[in-house]
Amino acid sequence: MQHCPQAALVAAGTLTAMAGLVIGGSHLLSATRRWIREMEVPPSELAKIKWAQAKTAQPPGTAAWQNGGVPARQVSGS
Repeated sequence: MQHCPQAALVAAGTLTAMAGLVIGGSHLLSATRRWIREMEVPPSELAKIKWAQAKTAQPPGTAAWQNGGVPARQVSGS
């Protein structure tokens, strides 16, 4: 049976690419962890704040949408 040099090159290239993906992925993961540690407000707390803001903004937004873009204060005052 004859060995194909192309198969060896493909295997070597695949192993090199996989090693690069592992090294790059671990570097990306460590950089992300460092970035999160350095944040003033943790992502979970930031998500809670944004959720509260969205819940507060929802009723006026819904009213404006239902009134054709006119804020609820103008419609109820007229």
